[in-house]
Amino acid sequence: MTSIAFRLLLRCGVAVLLAGFGASSYAADARTLAERLGYKPTDKLLIVNGDDAGMCHAANRATIECMEKGLMRSATIMVPCPWFPEIAAYAKANPDKDFGIHLVHTSEWVKYRWGPVADRSQVPGLLDPDGYLWRNVQSVHARAKPEEALIEGRAQIQRALAAGVDVTHLDSHMGTLQLHPEFFKVYVQLAEEFDLPLRMASQATMERFGWPELRRQVAAKGIVFPDYFIYEELKDEKNNVRGFWLDIIRKLKPGVTELYIHAALPTDELKAITGSWSIRAQEYEVFTHDPEMKRLIAEHNIILIGYRPLRELQRAERKKGSGG
Repeated sequence: MTSIAFRLLLRCGVAVLLAGFGASSYAADARTLAERLGYKPTDKLLIVNGDDAGMCHAANRATIECMEKGLMRSATIMVPCPWFPEIAAYAKANPDKDFGIHLVHTSEWVKYRWGPVADRSQVPGLLDPDGYLWRNVQSVHARAKPEEALIEGRAQIQRALAAGVDVTHLDSHMGTLQLHPEFFKVYVQLAEEFDLPLRMASQATMERFGWPELRRQVAAKGIVFPDYFIYEELKDEKNNVRGFWLDIIRKLKPGVTELYIHAALPTDELKAITGSWSIRAQEYEVFTHDPEMKRLIAEHNIILIGYRPLRELQRAERKKGSGG
């Protein structure tokens, strides 16, 4: 999400954003998220999420290796992409690994494209003139209806479930469902419908852009999300990928923090897809093999978790809140 996009959404109005969410029956819990998860409030819990799993073979190979040998404890899958079957098969065969859905409503690359999962007749506004998903978020918001985004998001989650993926959480590729008030409603609706945690911007980010109540109001619906999300800081990553992430870990706060990376091997395939291949390859190395990063995690007593504990907490609390 860019600062411009945040400010645009702010101009649309938080009241509009939250309109139609309905009343909530979930009482606020005074305990911290860490405490609700069974940890101490002073504990530092970290979710290293791998975005773009399923996007290509290079991303799948790096994601699997980082999960098995590195620090990644969670990843989100791009269901419409050609290499979805490979990562879905791995997720089904390894149910202990946490995989969420990277809800996809765009297809941004020039020479490597994909279309929707849903029947095209149901989502015509999501299609560009070539029959692919639009290449940027602005085109989706300008030409598609939120109802179409909902149909497509639901179809992606259902396809993953049908493939045997034990879906743990949701986030939005390129922030499409987070950068417009009506599309944000879709984001929360899917979280409620499938009873899944969401990626959310940190409270400090929300306050900076004039949304101090948004996290509270989403939480009041029984949706669970981390305390902190490394997002605004990413403007500095490209200058020194390894140094940037080591510094983030040194400054980690007590509570639950999510950071996301785009791990991928520096193959010819990846280089043909994206100019960001070098950053993706460096992120893979830092979080899979870098001894200094692993040493810092241990020295700072950082507890690595995935999204599954948040999902189980959410479902238990929602069940209790609904009297189930």
